[in-house]
Amino acid sequence: MKLIDTGNYNVYFNNDCSNALNTFVKKFKFSKIFILVDTNTHRDCLALFLSDFSTTANIEIIEIENGEEHKTIDTCVGVWNALSELGADRQSLMINLGGGVVTDLGGFIASTFQRGIEFINVPTSLLAMVDASVGGKTGVDLGSLKNQVGVINTGAMVLIDTTYLKTLPYNELKSGYVEMLKHGLIQNESYWSTLKDFSNLKKEKLPQLIYDSVLIKQNIVANDPHEIDLRKTLNFGHTLGHSIESLFLKDNTKRTLLHGEAIAVGIILATFISHKLLNFPLAKLSSIKSTMIDLFGKIDLKSKDYQEIINLLKFDKKNSHGNINFVLLHDIGDTKINCHVDELLILEAFKYYLS
Repeated sequence: MKLIDTGNYNVYFNNDCSNALNTFVKKFKFSKIFILVDTNTHRDCLALFLSDFSTTANIEIIEIENGEEHKTIDTCVGVWNALSELGADRQSLMINLGGGVVTDLGGFIASTFQRGIEFINVPTSLLAMVDASVGGKTGVDLGSLKNQVGVINTGAMVLIDTTYLKTLPYNELKSGYVEMLKHGLIQNESYWSTLKDFSNLKKEKLPQLIYDSVLIKQNIVANDPHEIDLRKTLNFGHTLGHSIESLFLKDNTKRTLLHGEAIAVGIILATFISHKLLNFPLAKLSSIKSTMIDLFGKIDLKSKDYQEIINLLKFDKKNSHGNINFVLLHDIGDTKINCHVDELLILEAFKYYLS
C-alpha cells in the first residue's frame, strides 16, 4: 500500500514500515531511543518490533500498565522520571508501541519532556491504527473524564503494520471497527455498506479497509487540523459515547467499557437524535442500531444513569460558551456540526436505545 503523505509526516503500511524506520533512525543519529510499551505490548509485540529494527543507538524499554484507567498524569510523571533517570535529552527519540492509550499518552509525554522530543507512533490495536495514531491528538484523562489534558502535535511518522492485529482478542478488534463504521457514516455510504459485513474482521481485505479508513480521517484532518469545523465531524457518536465511557469508568459497580462499546451506543443515540432533528431516514436509523447491537449487544444501562451521563456532557471538548454541541447527520455522509440538543430529546434517545 502506498504511503499517506500528510504534509507534516508520512503514514507507512506493512512491508514499508521497517525500512522507513531504519532509514529515519540512521539519518538522524538519535542519542538514545526509548520504546514505550504497556504490559500487553511488551509481551506480545516488542519482540516482533525489534526483529525488524536495525540501529546502533542505545535502546531503553519503558513499560506502563495497560488499560484506560492508567491514562493519567500520574503515569506521565512516572515515565517523565524514567526518561530523566535514563539520560534522555533533546536528541532522544520515543517510539510508542501500543494501542490508543500508549500512543495518546506517549505522544503527550514526548511533546512535553524537555519541551519536546521526537516521537514515532507504532499502533498495535485496530482502534489506534484507524484513529488514535493519526491526526496529532495526544493527551491523558483527568480522573474519569476522557482526554481533558493534552496537545495537538504530530510525530515524525506513523507505522501501521497489521501483523500486530494477530495479537488482539476479538472484542478489541470490534472496538476499533466501530471507529471505521463511524468513518463510513460521516463520509461515505458505500464504505459504510461494505463495513456492515463483519466477516471483514477475519478477511484478507481488512488491511485495505484500514488504509481507506486512515485516508478518510487524514483527509478530514488535513482540511481542519485544529478542529475549527470539519474535524468536529470525527466526534460523531462521541459526545454521549465519551460520557457513557466515563460513567462506566468511575462507577465501581459497572465493568469498564471498551472505547468502541461506548461509542457504538453513542452512535445509536446521535443517529436517533439526527432522525428527530434533521429527518435522518428512519430505515437507516434502524439499520445502524441493528448493526451496532449485533456487534456488541446492549450494555448494562439503567434509567438512573441517564442524568449522570447528561451531567458529564458539560466536560465535552466541543462545548463552547456553555453550550453542548453535537455532531448529527442529515443522511449518511451528510453531517451537521454544533447542534444543540434538548435534554428531553436525549432522554428519549436513551429509551430508543433500550427499546
